[in-house]
Amino acid sequence: MNTTTYFIISGISLQPVLQFLLFLLVLLIYLLTIGGNMTIFLLVCLDHHLHTPMYFFLANLSILDISCSTLILHKILISYISGDNTVPVPECLVQIYVFLSLTCDELLVLTAMSYDRYVAICNPLHYHHIMNCLHCAILAFFCWVWGFIESLPTFIGIFKLTCYESNKIDHFFCDVVPIVKLSCSDTTFLQLYILIVGVFLAGFTPFALTFISYVFIIASILSIRTSGGRRKAFYTCSSHITVVICLYATLFFQYLRPTSSINLDSNKYFSLFNAAAVPTLNPLIYSLKNKDVKAAIR
Repeated sequence: MNTTTYFIISGISLQPVLQFLLFLLVLLIYLLTIGGNMTIFLLVCLDHHLHTPMYFFLANLSILDISCSTLILHKILISYISGDNTVPVPECLVQIYVFLSLTCDELLVLTAMSYDRYVAICNPLHYHHIMNCLHCAILAFFCWVWGFIESLPTFIGIFKLTCYESNKIDHFFCDVVPIVKLSCSDTTFLQLYILIVGVFLAGFTPFALTFISYVFIIASILSIRTSGGRRKAFYTCSSHITVVICLYATLFFQYLRPTSSINLDSNKYFSLFNAAAVPTLNPLIYSLKNKDVKAAIR
């Protein structure tokens, strides 16, 4: 029987001086994440020039970034202020499920954005017909719902773990990898399922669809006769490509490896970059490299 009723979160560092510095760093990054993404969201809502499919999906991405950062980083901030680094088992498992779901949602929204760029560049004459308001709303709804459905089997598998070697999680939030490594149950099937789902369904499928979209996009851009036209077409995709590379690179090193080969210390830093830096970079990338957003800000 599993008698564990709560977990103890070790945090990023056990050194008091580093804890204070990390608290200030995480607080600063969190405020920048909230401020930047909320600014993007409000600009999209209020500026009629940004009422286009690309910015509609960007607003969805901003909400996902705010939600994911709040879910993960709030525990670091609260535990440092209160001194309480415990979390009940049910709350920990729900945090895992919501985090996995939001991550899947973000990959799907980025895939939808790549499809939007594909239609805009490869089929511009039918763009407004294909990417109309109804189709965009259905696509966004699918992205949000499918992410939570996709993560449900993993949540059920973790929920069924019967015992743990310890209740101390060597991480700064409840994540799949440290929980699985902590369990004294037979997790062979669960690890295999997580790897297969993570590689082929949650990770590889959105990546493959995004990659295929950009194969057609690049082929279409290269067929443009003028260098100015090619530059303009590529410029509209550059922000999205940058965000996709940042997110997939961190997720690859964080999850898409066998759990036996994962070093939890290094995994914490990948998780921190994914939870803190990537959501902060997204609004910066889109605002610095996008004339419409800069005009809306002014």
